[in-house]
Amino acid sequence: MSAISGYHHLTMSTDGAQEDYDFFTKDLGLYSVKRTVLFDGVLPVYHLYYGSRNGDESTIITTFPFRKPGIYGRRGTNQSKIVQQAIPVGASGFWIDRLNERGIEARKANRFGLDRVDFRHPSGIEMQLVENPGDNRTPIANEAQGISSEHGIKGIYGGVVAVTDRNAMDDFLTIALPLRKMADDEDGMAYEVPNPNGPTSVVEITEVRDEPQGTWTLSGGTIHHFALNTGDEESQLKLRAHIEGLGFTDISEQKDRMYFKSCYVRSPGGALFELAWTVPEGWAKDEPADAIGTTLVFPPWFEDRKEELKAGLEPASFQDA
Repeated sequence: MSAISGYHHLTMSTDGAQEDYDFFTKDLGLYSVKRTVLFDGVLPVYHLYYGSRNGDESTIITTFPFRKPGIYGRRGTNQSKIVQQAIPVGASGFWIDRLNERGIEARKANRFGLDRVDFRHPSGIEMQLVENPGDNRTPIANEAQGISSEHGIKGIYGGVVAVTDRNAMDDFLTIALPLRKMADDEDGMAYEVPNPNGPTSVVEITEVRDEPQGTWTLSGGTIHHFALNTGDEESQLKLRAHIEGLGFTDISEQKDRMYFKSCYVRSPGGALFELAWTVPEGWAKDEPADAIGTTLVFPPWFEDRKEELKAGLEPASFQDA
């Protein structure tokens, strides 16, 4: 039985903090779940979390806005390509109209038999809203932003990875993780993420041979990783041992992300995957449960650098959405 139970979160490296916050909370109607900083390295960069009002797993998208340090990456092949969120069946028209009215170019598409809305984050990262009939979650309503439960985003649907070698990526997804192949045609491949008690979610693969290698480092304008949910530590460590035992040794030790624990593995197709589980306190570890995402918080190991980091962050106004 798989140690994976759906998605945990998706993470992007973006551009400006203000445009990022406004895009997710005002254009897409998600809520601020956590505002903190990049835990790795020394750069003062925000780490912003968005999702449902309570920060439910599989609704979370996180971003690192890199405008102030001015570090930008290259989008290309052998790299995660598209972030996907689920919407109710029939909601595409609402979102196409809403996004275009707000100056975000959006168009309707169909892949693997599902209608979807193609558009881009302000930093240029490709995104999709996918009509998912296999998703019974209640949509995220945000009446203040004009989004009702009839049309709201439900949470993560999945992500698309661009590769030059379909076979190597197929082995990784079906043997190492493992996921179940749902489709394989000229459009690419689709794999179902195990989630016995939750919505259908996927990893989609597209073959791209005419683009340069995409950037793998933390850098603006690129997707950093897709995080799958292992539910608890035991499942995470068993899956980590399984993956490493197959020879995928580019896998990290467990890392403390305050609100969850993580291991990271680089796939043969270039995409970075995370194996994550939420600690018991979750988002309420450093904020009241009814006020998550309202203050700038720091992990204990940055206590002596708090003022330095604050001074180095990009100016932004995080108004309640």
